[in-house]
Amino acid sequence: MLEAGSALGYLVYPPLEPHESFHIEHQGDGRYRVIYYLQSTTGGRWQPVFSLTVALPIGSVGMMTEDLEFAVQNPPMSREDAMRLAYAFIVPADLGTPPGAISLRGATNFQTPSGWDTVYVPVLNMIDRPLAPMLVVRVETDWYAHESTFRYVLQPSEGIPGSHNMPIGQVFFVPREEVTLRDCTDEEVAAIRQSMEEFSREKAALHQTTSFGLGYSPLYQRRSRSQKP
Repeated sequence: MLEAGSALGYLVYPPLEPHESFHIEHQGDGRYRVIYYLQSTTGGRWQPVFSLTVALPIGSVGMMTEDLEFAVQNPPMSREDAMRLAYAFIVPADLGTPPGAISLRGATNFQTPSGWDTVYVPVLNMIDRPLAPMLVVRVETDWYAHESTFRYVLQPSEGIPGSHNMPIGQVFFVPREEVTLRDCTDEEVAAIRQSMEEFSREKAALHQTTSFGLGYSPLYQRRSRSQKP
Protein backbone atom coordinates (compact mmCIF):
# COMPACT_ATOMS: atom_id res chain seq x y z
CA MET A 1 0.00 0.00 0.00
CA LEU A 2 2.90 2.35 0.74
CA GLU A 3 4.40 1.51 -2.64
CA ALA A 4 1.11 2.35 -4.36
CA GLY A 5 0.97 5.69 -2.54
CA SER A 6 4.53 6.59 -3.46
CA ALA A 7 3.84 5.76 -7.11
CA LEU A 8 0.73 7.95 -7.32
CA GLY A 9 0.94 10.36 -10.26
CA TYR A 10 4.32 11.78 -11.19
CA LEU A 11 7.34 13.18 -9.39
CA VAL A 12 8.33 16.73 -10.35
CA TYR A 13 11.93 17.95 -10.31
CA PRO A 14 13.40 21.47 -10.24
CA PRO A 15 14.65 23.09 -13.49
CA LEU A 16 18.30 22.13 -13.01
CA GLU A 17 21.01 20.51 -15.09
CA PRO A 18 23.15 17.72 -13.54
CA HIS A 19 25.98 20.19 -12.82
CA GLU A 20 23.67 22.68 -11.06
CA SER A 21 22.16 22.82 -7.58
CA PHE A 22 20.69 25.34 -5.16
CA HIS A 23 19.91 25.87 -1.52
CA ILE A 24 17.02 28.08 -0.43
CA GLU A 25 16.58 29.13 3.18
CA HIS A 26 14.29 31.23 5.31
CA GLN A 27 16.38 33.49 7.53
CA GLY A 28 13.46 34.86 9.51
CA ASP A 29 11.87 38.32 9.63
CA GLY A 30 10.79 38.03 6.00
CA ARG A 31 14.29 37.35 4.65
CA TYR A 32 14.98 34.56 2.14
CA ARG A 33 18.26 33.49 0.57
CA VAL A 34 18.90 31.57 -2.66
CA ILE A 35 22.39 30.13 -3.19
CA TYR A 36 23.28 28.81 -6.65
CA TYR A 37 26.04 26.20 -7.08
CA LEU A 38 27.95 24.77 -10.04
CA GLN A 39 29.97 21.57 -10.12
CA SER A 40 33.43 22.20 -11.56
CA THR A 41 33.92 18.74 -13.13
CA THR A 42 32.07 15.46 -13.14
CA GLY A 43 32.20 14.26 -9.57
CA GLY A 44 34.04 17.42 -8.50
CA ARG A 45 33.21 19.69 -5.58
CA TRP A 46 30.34 22.15 -5.63
CA GLN A 47 31.27 25.82 -5.90
CA PRO A 48 28.81 28.58 -4.87
CA VAL A 49 28.43 31.07 -7.71
CA PHE A 50 26.08 33.67 -6.23
CA SER A 51 23.58 34.25 -3.48
CA LEU A 52 20.41 36.33 -3.67
CA THR A 53 18.88 37.65 -0.45
CA VAL A 54 15.30 38.88 -0.67
CA ALA A 55 13.86 40.91 2.21
CA LEU A 56 10.13 41.54 2.40
CA PRO A 57 8.84 44.83 3.83
CA ILE A 58 8.04 44.78 7.54
CA GLY A 59 4.32 45.02 8.14
CA SER A 60 3.62 45.26 4.38
CA VAL A 61 5.01 48.81 4.41
CA GLY A 62 7.81 49.61 1.99
CA MET A 63 9.45 47.84 -0.91
CA MET A 64 10.94 44.37 -1.28
CA THR A 65 14.74 44.58 -1.40
CA GLU A 66 17.08 42.30 -3.34
CA ASP A 67 20.79 41.88 -2.59
CA LEU A 68 22.83 39.76 -4.99
CA GLU A 69 26.43 38.80 -4.23
CA PHE A 70 28.80 36.78 -6.41
CA ALA A 71 31.00 34.21 -4.66
CA VAL A 72 33.57 34.00 -7.48
CA GLN A 73 35.95 36.59 -8.87
CA ASN A 74 35.02 36.10 -12.51
CA PRO A 75 31.28 35.36 -12.57
CA PRO A 76 30.11 33.30 -15.56
CA MET A 77 27.01 35.52 -15.91
CA SER A 78 25.83 39.08 -15.48
CA ARG A 79 23.87 40.31 -12.46
CA GLU A 80 20.69 40.45 -14.55
CA ASP A 81 21.14 36.84 -15.68
CA ALA A 82 21.83 35.77 -12.11
CA MET A 83 18.61 37.43 -10.92
CA ARG A 84 16.59 35.72 -13.67
CA LEU A 85 18.23 32.41 -12.83
CA ALA A 86 17.39 32.70 -9.12
CA TYR A 87 13.76 33.48 -9.92
CA ALA A 88 13.62 30.43 -12.19
CA PHE A 89 13.69 28.38 -8.99
CA ILE A 90 11.23 30.34 -6.83
CA VAL A 91 8.15 32.54 -7.27
CA PRO A 92 8.95 35.92 -5.66
CA ALA A 93 5.28 36.94 -5.47
CA ASP A 94 4.56 33.96 -3.18
CA LEU A 95 7.29 34.67 -0.63
CA GLY A 96 5.96 35.08 2.89
CA THR A 97 2.36 34.04 2.14
CA PRO A 98 1.90 32.67 4.75
CA PRO A 99 4.98 33.69 6.83
CA GLY A 100 7.91 31.46 5.96
CA ALA A 101 6.36 30.26 2.70
CA ILE A 102 8.40 29.77 -0.44
CA SER A 103 7.16 28.40 -3.78
CA LEU A 104 9.53 26.13 -5.70
CA ARG A 105 9.10 25.97 -9.47
CA GLY A 106 8.97 22.59 -11.17
CA ALA A 107 10.63 21.78 -14.48
CA THR A 108 7.43 20.25 -15.90
CA ASN A 109 3.92 21.64 -16.32
CA PHE A 110 0.79 19.61 -17.06
CA GLN A 111 -2.30 19.97 -19.24
CA THR A 112 -5.15 17.58 -18.47
CA PRO A 113 -8.12 16.39 -20.55
CA SER A 114 -11.45 18.13 -20.20
CA GLY A 115 -12.97 17.63 -16.76
CA TRP A 116 -9.72 16.65 -15.02
CA ASP A 117 -7.77 18.60 -12.36
CA THR A 118 -4.16 18.41 -11.17
CA VAL A 119 -3.38 18.09 -7.46
CA TYR A 120 0.01 19.35 -6.27
CA VAL A 121 1.36 17.66 -3.14
CA PRO A 122 4.72 17.12 -1.42
CA VAL A 123 6.61 13.93 -2.18
CA LEU A 124 4.40 11.25 -0.67
CA ASN A 125 5.89 8.99 2.01
CA MET A 126 9.04 11.15 2.19
CA ILE A 127 9.40 11.15 5.97
CA ASP A 128 13.10 11.95 6.45
CA ARG A 129 13.62 14.80 8.92
CA PRO A 130 13.63 17.74 8.73
CA LEU A 131 10.33 17.78 6.90
CA ALA A 132 8.78 21.14 5.96
CA PRO A 133 4.97 21.28 5.59
CA MET A 134 3.54 22.13 2.19
CA LEU A 135 0.26 23.67 1.08
CA VAL A 136 -1.64 21.24 -1.18
CA VAL A 137 -3.55 22.79 -4.08
CA ARG A 138 -5.97 21.51 -6.72
CA VAL A 139 -6.01 23.35 -10.06
CA GLU A 140 -8.27 23.10 -13.10
CA THR A 141 -5.56 22.35 -15.64
CA ASP A 142 -7.86 21.36 -18.51
CA TRP A 143 -8.38 24.98 -19.54
CA TYR A 144 -5.24 26.47 -17.98
CA ALA A 145 -1.73 24.99 -18.14
CA HIS A 146 -0.88 25.95 -14.56
CA GLU A 147 2.79 26.45 -13.71
CA SER A 148 3.91 23.62 -11.43
CA THR A 149 4.81 25.18 -8.08
CA PHE A 150 5.11 23.67 -4.62
CA ARG A 151 4.67 26.06 -1.69
CA TYR A 152 6.56 24.95 1.40
CA VAL A 153 6.39 26.76 4.73
CA LEU A 154 9.79 27.02 6.41
CA GLN A 155 10.77 27.91 9.95
CA PRO A 156 13.50 30.54 10.50
CA SER A 157 16.96 29.09 9.69
CA GLU A 158 15.32 26.18 7.81
CA GLY A 159 16.26 25.50 4.18
CA ILE A 160 15.53 23.29 1.18
CA PRO A 161 18.24 21.91 -1.15
CA GLY A 162 17.65 21.31 -4.85
CA SER A 163 19.30 19.14 -7.49
CA HIS A 164 18.29 17.70 -10.85
CA ASN A 165 17.60 14.22 -9.37
CA MET A 166 15.85 15.34 -6.17
CA PRO A 167 12.05 15.73 -6.60
CA ILE A 168 10.47 18.81 -5.05
CA GLY A 169 6.89 17.58 -5.25
CA GLN A 170 4.39 15.19 -6.73
CA VAL A 171 1.27 15.57 -8.87
CA PHE A 172 -1.70 13.37 -9.60
CA PHE A 173 -4.88 13.86 -11.59
CA VAL A 174 -8.50 13.58 -10.47
CA PRO A 175 -11.79 13.90 -12.38
CA ARG A 176 -13.84 17.01 -11.63
CA GLU A 177 -17.26 15.52 -11.05
CA GLU A 178 -19.91 15.52 -8.38
CA VAL A 179 -19.78 12.70 -5.83
CA THR A 180 -23.06 11.34 -4.48
CA LEU A 181 -23.01 9.55 -1.13
CA ARG A 182 -25.70 7.06 -0.11
CA ASP A 183 -26.24 4.34 2.47
CA CYS A 184 -25.43 0.76 1.51
CA THR A 185 -28.23 -1.75 1.19
CA ASP A 186 -28.28 -4.78 3.47
CA GLU A 187 -27.10 -6.94 0.57
CA GLU A 188 -24.16 -4.58 -0.14
CA VAL A 189 -23.14 -4.54 3.53
CA ALA A 190 -23.19 -8.35 3.60
CA ALA A 191 -21.07 -8.52 0.44
CA ILE A 192 -18.54 -6.04 1.87
CA ARG A 193 -18.20 -8.00 5.10
CA GLN A 194 -17.79 -11.25 3.18
CA SER A 195 -15.04 -9.78 0.99
CA MET A 196 -13.23 -8.44 4.08
CA GLU A 197 -13.35 -11.84 5.77
CA GLU A 198 -12.06 -13.60 2.64
CA PHE A 199 -9.24 -11.10 2.26
CA SER A 200 -8.24 -11.52 5.92
CA ARG A 201 -8.14 -15.30 5.58
CA GLU A 202 -6.05 -15.20 2.40
CA LYS A 203 -3.72 -12.61 3.92
CA ALA A 204 -3.14 -14.75 7.00
CA ALA A 205 -2.48 -17.80 4.83
CA LEU A 206 0.07 -15.97 2.67
CA HIS A 207 2.64 -15.00 5.28
CA GLN A 208 6.33 -14.28 4.68
CA THR A 209 9.24 -13.18 6.86
CA THR A 210 11.78 -10.51 5.97
CA SER A 211 15.53 -10.84 6.53
CA PHE A 212 15.04 -8.75 9.68
CA GLY A 213 12.60 -11.27 11.12
CA LEU A 214 9.49 -9.17 10.54
CA GLY A 215 6.37 -10.84 9.20
CA TYR A 216 4.23 -9.48 6.37
CA SER A 217 1.81 -10.60 3.69
CA PRO A 218 2.33 -9.69 -0.02
CA LEU A 219 -1.32 -10.48 -0.83
CA TYR A 220 -2.40 -6.89 -1.50
CA GLN A 221 0.59 -6.25 -3.78
CA ARG A 222 0.02 -9.42 -5.79
CA ARG A 223 -3.73 -8.90 -6.06
CA SER A 224 -3.28 -5.28 -7.12
CA ARG A 225 -0.73 -6.11 -9.81
CA SER A 226 -2.85 -8.94 -11.15
CA GLN A 227 -5.68 -6.47 -11.86
CA LYS A 228 -3.52 -4.42 -14.23
CA PRO A 229 -3.61 -5.26 -17.96
